[in-house]
Amino acid sequence: MEEFLEKIIESYSGYANYLWQEITLKYTYKPWYENYFYLLIIVSLFVWTLEVLFPWRKKQPLIRKDFWLDTFYMFFNFFLFNLIIFNALSNTFEFFLQKTFHFKPEDIQLFQLEKYPIWIQLLIFFIITDFVQWFTHILLHRVSFLWEFHKVHHSVEQMGFAAHLRYHWMETVVYKSMLYLPVAIIGGWKFEDVFWVHTFAILIGHLNHANVHITYGPLKYILNNPVMHLWHHAYHLPEGRKYGLNYGISLSLWDYIFGTAEIPKDDGEIKLGFPGVEEFPKDFIGQELHGFAKRKKDKK
Repeated sequence: MEEFLEKIIESYSGYANYLWQEITLKYTYKPWYENYFYLLIIVSLFVWTLEVLFPWRKKQPLIRKDFWLDTFYMFFNFFLFNLIIFNALSNTFEFFLQKTFHFKPEDIQLFQLEKYPIWIQLLIFFIITDFVQWFTHILLHRVSFLWEFHKVHHSVEQMGFAAHLRYHWMETVVYKSMLYLPVAIIGGWKFEDVFWVHTFAILIGHLNHANVHITYGPLKYILNNPVMHLWHHAYHLPEGRKYGLNYGISLSLWDYIFGTAEIPKDDGEIKLGFPGVEEFPKDFIGQELHGFAKRKKDKK
């Protein structure tokens, strides 16, 4: 028991110290441009600048409804919860499996990608993780108790870049749990390598939620985009789309392949949310606790 307690303390203090080093730039183990904390700020300012210069919904305020709430969500979900709480918990749980069942992630690794060029490794990582997240996203819409958590993300009523990271903390648990096995099976990933995959995913995610009109031309069949994703957040879903549409994270490819893609019209003024969003909690604590209380009949 003492060994497990030491591991818990080591994990949580280690990740907390890592975050502090990210903020203060007091580290020597990686170049400054691989700093997640300031990367998030730079990407956010870049996409926000696009919203200022080229707004799609011109009547929408620059400081839109829930702007500061969503900004807080960005740092809470990306750093405080994801890094310190969830990653440290995952590290501790993996240690428990190793000590109790002699399990090691490399035991289930089926492929060796180290022999391939780095760009092929990263492309495979990106495609696999994006597909798993697309599938997980569908589950968040179709499984009733998961939808209750996902409602936090869909409670956005005015779309902007910061809405990208407004989501319930249980989504981190669901997404990371679904990703663990496929990522472990392939294995061999290095933090400094997949950093750029995550950077690209953050940029695309911010753009998908931004108040800008971008479709990427012919690439719209590969990359998710703001026009497509706005319909994912539509209050009134198209006929035959009871559980939603356009589930893509970074790639729209999966939606087009599996028939879940649809853009009824190019309209930036559609109503956003879901039936019942008017009564949904408006504060951070209320939203984070949502999904655990006894639920009323789903209005979706």
